[in-house]
Amino acid sequence: MAVCVARWCSPGAEREPGGRMGEIAAPPPVVYKRFICSFPDCNATYNKNWKLLAHLCKHTGERPFPCTYEGCGKGFTTLFHLNRHNMTHTGERPYKCEDENCNLAFITASNMRKHYKRAHASPAQIYVCYFADCGQEFKKHNQLKIHQYIHTNQRPFKCSHEGCDKSYASPSKLKRHEKIHAGYPCQKDSSCPFVGKTWSEYLKHAADAHSVDIICTVCNRTFKRKTNLKDHKKIHREERSVYKCPRENCDRTYTAKFGLKNHILSFHENLRSFICEHEDCGKTFAMKQSLARHANTHDPMKKKMVKPSPPVRSLASRLSGYKPKKSSKKRKHSSKTPVSESSGQTPDVCQLDPLPVLETLSLK
Repeated sequence: MAVCVARWCSPGAEREPGGRMGEIAAPPPVVYKRFICSFPDCNATYNKNWKLLAHLCKHTGERPFPCTYEGCGKGFTTLFHLNRHNMTHTGERPYKCEDENCNLAFITASNMRKHYKRAHASPAQIYVCYFADCGQEFKKHNQLKIHQYIHTNQRPFKCSHEGCDKSYASPSKLKRHEKIHAGYPCQKDSSCPFVGKTWSEYLKHAADAHSVDIICTVCNRTFKRKTNLKDHKKIHREERSVYKCPRENCDRTYTAKFGLKNHILSFHENLRSFICEHEDCGKTFAMKQSLARHANTHDPMKKKMVKPSPPVRSLASRLSGYKPKKSSKKRKHSSKTPVSESSGQTPDVCQLDPLPVLETLSLK
C-alpha cells in the first residue's frame, strides 16, 4: 500500500524544474562566539576552539607546529599553515591559474584568485586612495589600507612585549621592531649560544665564527660568499654577456652594470657628486659605493683590508681565466700625465683602450 506524504509550501514558493514545489530557504543559523580570549585588554572572540588556541599564540609567542626540514627552523600556530609552508620545500603548487594562456601555479587558492584579478581581470582591479590631494593607486587592498594610516595617524600594530608601548602603522615595521626584543640567535649552529642585538652584529659573528670557504668545482678557487662564487663562475662560460656604452663614438664595454653606470656618470656626464670629507683629501666620485670603498683608505683599522687595484686585463683573458705573465720591463711613462680623480676633470674617452665586443668572442 503506497503512502502519500504531503509537504507544505508557501503560496510564494517557486516550482522546481521537475514540477515539484521548492521549499523556502531557511535563514542561516546564528553563530554564537563562545570562546573568549582571557588576556587583559583583548576582546577577541571565536566560534571554534582551535581559532582561539591559534590566537593565544600571538600573546604567548608559541609556535606549536615547527617545520621539520633541516635548516629551516620556522614555526606556525596551526597545522594548516605548516602544511602550506611545507610546499615551499617540496615545490608543490596545486592551484593553477584559471587563464588558459597562463602557466603560473600557486600554493593556495586565494593567491591564485588574487593573481587572476590583478593579471587577467578586465579591467584590472585597482584600489585608489580617496583622501584629498592623494589619489595613490595600489594593486592590493591591504596596501591601500596600510597606506591610509598615514592620513589618519593611526598605529594599530602594537608591540606585544611586556613594558614596551610602541606601535606602528604597518606590520613589517612592527616585525622589524620586535627583533630588538627577541634578538638574532645564531642560525649557523644550533649549539652556538650567540644572540646578536642587531642584524649587522649577527652577520659579523657568522662571518667570523662560522665562515666556510666555498670552492669552485672547475678551478678549485675558494671564496667566502656564494655571490662571489656565482660571479666567478661566469669566467668559465663559453660566452659571456657584456654591457656596451650606448653613447655615440664610445666603444667601451663592461662586464657589470656598475662599471657601465660609473663610466657614463664620470666620463660622459661629468657628474661626481660624492665628495670625500676627510681632511686634505677632497676626492670626488660618481658612485656612492666608490666613495665608501675609498673611505677605507683613511681608516687605520680597514686600510690593510684595501687591496691594490689589479692590472688591466683584456676581456678575452678574463673570460678564459688565463693570466698573462708579468713583464720584467717597466712601462715607459707617457708624456701626458693622467688626470687625478680629485681634479674633477674627466679624461678623453678616446684615450681609453676599448675592450672587444663579446658577440665576436666564442671561447671553447
